[in-house]
Amino acid sequence: MNMRPRKQQLLRWLPDRLVRTRASAHAGARYLTFDDGPDPEHTPRLLDLLAKHRVHASFFLVGLRAEQHPSLVQRMVDEGHAIGNHSWNHWSFNSLSLQQQMDEFCRTDQLLCQYDSEPQHLLRPPQGYLDARLLLHCARHGRSIVYWSYDSMDYQKPATDALVAGLRAKPPQPGDIVLAHDDSDIAIDALGVLLPEWLAQGHHFRALPRKEP
Repeated sequence: MNMRPRKQQLLRWLPDRLVRTRASAHAGARYLTFDDGPDPEHTPRLLDLLAKHRVHASFFLVGLRAEQHPSLVQRMVDEGHAIGNHSWNHWSFNSLSLQQQMDEFCRTDQLLCQYDSEPQHLLRPPQGYLDARLLLHCARHGRSIVYWSYDSMDYQKPATDALVAGLRAKPPQPGDIVLAHDDSDIAIDALGVLLPEWLAQGHHFRALPRKEP
């Protein structure tokens, strides 16, 4: 399993204030991030797991799903997690104009602001799509795009035992931003096994800060 895609390694050459693939490694911090929720079946299980182990994470939310499940968004904020912007409909940005892309983000920002009072949120495009138009727009307007340095590859839907074995063999390192999803049980089941192990080994997990210090 290749948890460190070449694309993300190349993006590290861009300024952190524009495209973030890693975060501060202070005190050995790692950063769990979850895309595509909230999901009424799976997200509560994940929140229960994180609360049990006193771990904070970051959720990149699809605006339409957040609108449909407001209590889950409120719970995330109340329990100290960070919420980020994963577009409104999760359509492929490859087929959208720049204006359509920004409309997706702006509509989601407006919704999420009701929960954390932040007018703008960290951005993560659907499927990690990034073209020159979006990159230039974000540079001009001071928006921060968050990618990842460590891909759990849970979206490939491996068996839980296989995913656990792969993640255990190559665990995230300090400063890693970990990509996972909360619209299925796959990452949740694996983390149910691995989080106690990683915490016992002294690993620390935090929510992403809005800005790097």
